[in-house]
Formats: sequence, C-alpha cells, structure tokens
Amino acid sequence: MTTLLIKNAHLLTMDDHQTELSDGGLFIKNGIIHQAGATRDLPPTADEVLDLKGHVVVPGLVNTHHHFYQTLTRAVPAAQDANLFNWLKTLYPIWARLNPEDIFISTSTALAELALSGCTAASDHLYLFPNGSKLDDEIAAASEIGLRIHASRGSMSLGESKGGLPPDSVVDSEENILKDSQRLIEKYHDATHGSMVQIVLAPCSPFSVTSDLMKQSAKLAREYGVHLHTHLAETEDEEQFCMDMFGHRPVGYMQEVDWVGDDVWFAHAVWVNDEEIKVFAKHNCGVAHCPTSNMRLASGIAPVKEYRKAGVNVGLGVDGSASNDGSHLLAEVRNAMLLSRVKEGITGYSLSNDPNRKLMTAREALYLGTRGGAAVLGRNDIGSLEAGKCADFFAVNLNKLGFAGMHDPVSSLVFGQPVNADYTVVGGKFIVKEGQLVTVDERKLVEKHNKAAKRLLDG
Repeated sequence: MTTLLIKNAHLLTMDDHQTELSDGGLFIKNGIIHQAGATRDLPPTADEVLDLKGHVVVPGLVNTHHHFYQTLTRAVPAAQDANLFNWLKTLYPIWARLNPEDIFISTSTALAELALSGCTAASDHLYLFPNGSKLDDEIAAASEIGLRIHASRGSMSLGESKGGLPPDSVVDSEENILKDSQRLIEKYHDATHGSMVQIVLAPCSPFSVTSDLMKQSAKLAREYGVHLHTHLAETEDEEQFCMDMFGHRPVGYMQEVDWVGDDVWFAHAVWVNDEEIKVFAKHNCGVAHCPTSNMRLASGIAPVKEYRKAGVNVGLGVDGSASNDGSHLLAEVRNAMLLSRVKEGITGYSLSNDPNRKLMTAREALYLGTRGGAAVLGRNDIGSLEAGKCADFFAVNLNKLGFAGMHDPVSSLVFGQPVNADYTVVGGKFIVKEGQLVTVDERKLVEKHNKAAKRLLDG
C-alpha cells in the first residue's frame, strides 16, 4: 500500500455541499482518496507528505472535447481567419498526410499541455486515420503521459462525391469503421472504477457521415455499453446543411437516428432553440462547451445558462488545437465565465430587474470544468475530492506576482490570467511536480513535435 498526504492547502472539494477549507488536505491510499478534510483531522504522516501551504487545491479538470492531432497545425496562415467550413476545407488536405508517429507525438503534446493546465482526464475525438494511423497510437501515448483518456473512435464516411464536406481522401468505408470500433472496444474499454481508458464511438458530424453510420454506431455502442459523441449545431451553416440533406434541424436529426440518451454528449451545441434544450434535458444528453474555439471560428455563444437551468449536464472542452491553438483547460474555465457574461450583456443584463438573474461566478465555471465534465463523460469516480473518489487534483501556488492583491484563493484561479499548475496528480501519481512535467521530457517532445509539424505543412 502506498499513501500520500496533502496538507495545509486551501481545499476546494467540489462535493455536494461545495465544502471549502482554508487549511485542508487529502489522505490518499493506492490512488484513491481515503479522507478529505481539515489538516488537523488527517493522519499525521504517509509514505509521501506534501505541505501545500499557500496553494489552492482543486479537483482535476475534465476536458470533454479535443482533437489532439491538431496540435500539429496551429496558427496555419491560410486558416487563421476562416469560419468552420472554410477552416476545415483548408486543413483537410494537410491532415491527410498524418501518420502513426504524428498521432503519437501530437497526443503527447496535447496531454502534456493539458496536464500543465490542471487537467487530469481528457476526451479526444480522432476522426481520420490516414496512412495506417490508429486510435491505438493515441492510447499508447496517453499511457506514457499518465492522464485518464476517453478515446473517441471518430469517423468520416460522407465525402465530397456523396454530398459531404470532407474530401474523399480522408473518409473510410462504413464496414471498416464499425469493424475497427468493435475491435477497439473489446481491446481497450474499461468501465471499472478508476479506469484509465474508455472507448467512445464518435462519427464526426452530420456533414461528414451518413445516417446509416449514425444508426449503426448507436446500436453498436449500446450493445457494449459505451458512450456516443459527435459535433452538433456548431454553426448556422450546419443547420442549413441538415435541413437540405436530412429535412431536419440538427437536434431533430439526432432524434431521427437514435442519438439521444444519457450515453450521448454533443460538442458545441451552439445553435439550438428552447424546445431543443428541452429535448436534451428530457433525454439527459450532455454538452461539451468550447468557448475559445467558438470565439476563434466566430461560431457563436452556446446557451450555457439555459442548459444548466433546464438540468442539462455541461462540461468544458478546449476543442481542436487548430481552432484554439492551445490546450489550456484552466484558460477555458476563465473564458467560459467571461463569455457567459458577454452573452448576458448582449441580452440586456444591465437592464434587468430580475433578482434571480445573475452572472456566472468563478466557482460555477470551475464546476463546469470539474463535476460538470465528469457528469458529461458518465464518470462518478472523478470531478470532486471526496472519500472513495480517484485522487485526481491540481494545485497552484498563490505566492506569485499575478495573484498579488487577490482576496479569494479559488476565484483568483479564474479571474486572474491563466497559469500553469504547480502540481497535477492522477490517481495519486504526479504528472506535474513543482511546475515540471515528470512523465515526459518536454524539450525533446517539442523538438519532435515541431519537426513533424513542419513536415506536414511542407507537404
């Protein structure tokens, strides 16, 4: 048995009572939290003791939507000022040159960035597999970094020749997609408490797969008890595409192909109406809110407040690193809070006399990034710091220039400019320690990554 004691920290547990302790800590056994509470109530010693006086300790952030491979195509000049559809058309030919090593390297880079931002669990959506690439390459890299991963077996089967958006060079046959999906579930999916790898089935989007693949993927996922994920209602363009192609708005189309339920979550879900929000709530569908990407691509602002009021689970996602150009989940927490306030301003918050109408708080934004994300992924073993939960957390030293004058330790993480974590721990194991990655050589990773990125762009 190995034990770890965290003491003397400002502890945000994110439990049902929103317990917060100015002198708190954790006692951890074999990667599971045995006690969370005041330092004085914890055992006095352990195999390893970490005194985090002056630090704030928060549940590990949960990333609900990403495209790791896109770290290789950040800030591509021709795609810097495009909306979603034009952005995709610019980048598809570059992504067609990806190989297995690129998938491994980009996964390592994205997860390393996420770990430094306080993330301990991440869902990734890999939906194209050129030149022998496999989801296995991503899973292998995640194992080395040490973060929990929900690896989504994405897919595209509707190429340009059949009325879809992607070029035919990056789509696959539905037979191959379903066969590989089954293989991956049987080989890797682990639904047990504290699992490090879970498989998700994730046809890419309404404009890149057929209705039949959507239906067959849902059937296969439910046979094996795995979750389903796709992009939905990200832009107004998609709304028109669905009307023209399927005769339904995006949410109605999801109902038509059996894609509603508590095993489904959608990325973005920006362009929805009140009735469609009720559909999500009725069927317990989740939403991955990606504020930075939505701003970058001028996609719009998701109705997060309305979702939460209706009881829809909402988590945060950094989205693809080519539509965010970074993988900093704590920054996403901040942007979620700020963008929510922008939306309130647009809709006349300052003119409202409704006493129940309030701005999103820093703690609410952190909730989205922790318990909200865990709920979206269907995890009840992460997202809060409580006895029996996985020992996943991050800690930030508040004795830094950017926190000078901050009067609220927890809110300072959100209101202040985003910083890197000083410690990130997954299952009681350090991924970041004293601000440094401990599971990968950052300098060597950057060198390999830049070399691969240059090759992709040079063609």
